[in-house]
Amino acid sequence: MNPMKESIKKSLSDNILVLYFLSALLIILGQFLGMLLGIFPFMTDTEAAVTAAMYLSFIGIWTLTLLYLRFTKKNRPILQAVGRNAAGNNWKNLLLGTALGFGLNGICILAAWINKDISLYYDSFRPVSFVIIFIAVFVQSSAEELVCRGFLYQRLRRSYQNPAVAIIGNSMLFALLHLTNEGVTILSVLNIFIVGILFSFIVCYMDSLWCAMAMHASWNFTQNILFGLPNSGIVSPYSVFRLDTAAARDSFAYNVGFGIEGTLFADMVLVLACICMYLWGRKTGRKPVSVWN
Repeated sequence: MNPMKESIKKSLSDNILVLYFLSALLIILGQFLGMLLGIFPFMTDTEAAVTAAMYLSFIGIWTLTLLYLRFTKKNRPILQAVGRNAAGNNWKNLLLGTALGFGLNGICILAAWINKDISLYYDSFRPVSFVIIFIAVFVQSSAEELVCRGFLYQRLRRSYQNPAVAIIGNSMLFALLHLTNEGVTILSVLNIFIVGILFSFIVCYMDSLWCAMAMHASWNFTQNILFGLPNSGIVSPYSVFRLDTAAARDSFAYNVGFGIEGTLFADMVLVLACICMYLWGRKTGRKPVSVWN
């Protein structure tokens, strides 16, 4: 059945545009709530404290979204995809997602470094700050996954029979939410859309929101905190390595304004990862998982 015709028969709250609005509202109000909570870790290191607080403000999205899912009967089944009830939500897939995020991001950074687009120098490694900021980055990245690959993906699965609508639909919103980021380009928006597809395939075939959360967090942490590169155009006050901004240049592997995410090379790496995940899902006979089944 045509998804557009099918949507007419559903309630207003099942319409994709309404679901986009609700998702954006959860993110905007959640971030505002996070700022009101004023979560600042107890650190004497100012740079690290500012960095951790920047990411930890996303805990407001976690709080608001979980409350919304818990106290709206229509959305309550989505909580199954968030906790241990989902077959793929386990420590193994959490570690796998972390490794995939580090590996894919590392490949992109290595390409930019080999091509001499970036020059990095060691700043400092502070173990306590490093661990606290990793937790903070996980809060930020997992909050975005909770809304996009948790709430929105599952609601689109409920509203439309074809899983492709949920996969493409949530990835489109994910990309649109980054349009206001500094240094955004067509390639960077495409990159965020493609990585949204990859995260959706993980949820779809592995039944693991945790794996997608870990991969998202590891991807962001690797480029922003470990190597000091822009993360979707945003540069962290604290990082282990620093970028020599005067030596940075635009190329197929690096974008001065947006980082590695605004490049053709990163898009190609992510497309290849999507193809591999899709073929793996098909080869192993994995059927798209939905909490509504």
